[in-house]
Amino acid sequence: MIKNPSLVFTLAALTALLGASVTFAQSETKSTNTQTATRKNTSTTRMISDTEFAKMAARGGLAEVKFGQLAEEKGSTQTVKEFGKRMVTDHSKADDDLKTIGTEDKISLPTELSAKDQTAYDRLSKLSGEAFDRAYAQDMVRDHSADVAEFRMESKDGKDTSIKNFAAQKLPTLEDHLKQAREMLRSTSATNGNLTKKTSHSS
Repeated sequence: MIKNPSLVFTLAALTALLGASVTFAQSETKSTNTQTATRKNTSTTRMISDTEFAKMAARGGLAEVKFGQLAEEKGSTQTVKEFGKRMVTDHSKADDDLKTIGTEDKISLPTELSAKDQTAYDRLSKLSGEAFDRAYAQDMVRDHSADVAEFRMESKDGKDTSIKNFAAQKLPTLEDHLKQAREMLRSTSATNGNLTKKTSHSS
């Protein structure tokens, strides 16, 4: 039994202080977790408007047509040439559909390549043979991976009915483009690997 009253008071105060510290720490942890969850939810929500999506899709479509024409001209294999031809056909049709929506919704759509796409086009135009095939295939896989993600998001979260329906209608075609682009990349990679083996054997 503790006989010193001041000591009892000191111990009681210390216990209360420790309890408050634990409660505060738990509160801070909960707050931090809540903030983290909020940031995660925000990062997965839709970040662009329907108009911005339409402009992005139009600009991307222009690039695919231009790149496709280049592939038809410079591709060294039938696989690359045929893929390029399909890009011209499919994306020209999609661009025409989008122009109709843009006119109805009074959206001014881009008619020229973005600076980034122009740079990529200039880079590809300087290549030839298997180097062109491989670079083009890599670009198509990367571009269509991004396109599929954007079109899928718009098809689910879009507010403008016409643009949302456009995204939903074109998504299966883009997914098929991506599948075909990956097969094309595997094909060009295999060709490049065989060439490397032949070169090493001959030397």
